[in-house]
Amino acid sequence: MTSTDSSPRSRSADRQTPALSSSVVAWLSFATMFVIGTDTFLVAPMLPTLAKSFDVSTSQSGWMVSAYALGFALFALVAGPLSDGRDRRSVLLLGFAGFTVSTALCGVAQGFWTMILFRFLAGMSAALVSPQIWASIPVLVPGNAVVKTMGFAGAGMSISQVVGVPIGGWLATASWHVPFVAVAGLSAIAWIILWRVFPSVPGAAPGTGSGFFGTYASLFRSRTFTWFLLAYFVYQTGVFETISFIGSWLTEDFGLGVASVGASMMALGVGMASTSLFGSHLIRRIGEQRTLILVFAALIVIYGAVPFAPNLGLAITGLALGSAFLGLAYPIFMAMLLGQTTAARGTVSSLATTALYAGTTIGGVVGGVLLSKFDGFYGVAGFTVLAVALAAVVFASAGAFRSSEPEPAA
Repeated sequence: MTSTDSSPRSRSADRQTPALSSSVVAWLSFATMFVIGTDTFLVAPMLPTLAKSFDVSTSQSGWMVSAYALGFALFALVAGPLSDGRDRRSVLLLGFAGFTVSTALCGVAQGFWTMILFRFLAGMSAALVSPQIWASIPVLVPGNAVVKTMGFAGAGMSISQVVGVPIGGWLATASWHVPFVAVAGLSAIAWIILWRVFPSVPGAAPGTGSGFFGTYASLFRSRTFTWFLLAYFVYQTGVFETISFIGSWLTEDFGLGVASVGASMMALGVGMASTSLFGSHLIRRIGEQRTLILVFAALIVIYGAVPFAPNLGLAITGLALGSAFLGLAYPIFMAMLLGQTTAARGTVSSLATTALYAGTTIGGVVGGVLLSKFDGFYGVAGFTVLAVALAAVVFASAGAFRSSEPEPAA
């Protein structure tokens, strides 16, 4: 199996920067991704209030959510290559400063289009931050701690999904301005901590990526990376197709209200966050490849069975269990993708984020059609099962399940 710059076995070859302790890096990664993620999900519960304040329709108000995602996804494709070759600490601090200011400006927006602009800028700034965290982890921690540390970063994002919506709703009871100001304040504190603690992480040597287009060309010359990224995209399309319509299914088939759906989604977020934080023990025990095989098999069985759940309790239990396996897989996927290069890790992180957003968008379109065409959750879950199975086949063909390291001791 070839890669663009290094094999997975040599993930530690480029560690030239003395690392902080793995625990410190893990918690810094967690805190950074938590702040970014909280802002991502902050607006959703405030949409009715914001729509009324800015005198726009409900459908138009959704652009305040989409503007952030669009800014993130589009700028990520540029931010990755731009950040590779530069000190990741400097890029991280620059992006976080822009994120803090943009979020604060959202809190004082005077109109709908002003809010759209500030949300778009916040998304662009976040696109500079996240890739630096993912790309720095393999440099700052020992090889045997990479997946665990990435799990903490993933957990920060997962937990932000759990608390972002209720935090936004709770703070907005005083005023819709308050949540933005609060997150901006939290971001400022996080920036100060990163400025004081986060070390310099030099990028690739000048000329390594041969410029913006050369970076992408170098990555996609690797057959392994290309197939890994395609499989990851298919996987995320299937997974987020189901996640996007869980609330609709619970409302239609089980009669849940908005509050009950929110509580159910929080349970799923807790399941995902738990394995992101603590799943590294299982991964270390049975190995990354065996863990992935377990995840794919479990997801196919779980999502295949969930539509047949006879009651709400079993439905939520099945979905929470599925989310737990999703949390288990995420840091492994990121380690696999980042393990294919040392010079373009920012670009790889950005591509992974773009694949996630693209998969979410396509899954949302497909899921809406399937939910209307099929009774219950059968069509939606069936598509997810097929997508996960296809992703497993592509990953297997690219060698993802062939261990490149000695098998773990029993």
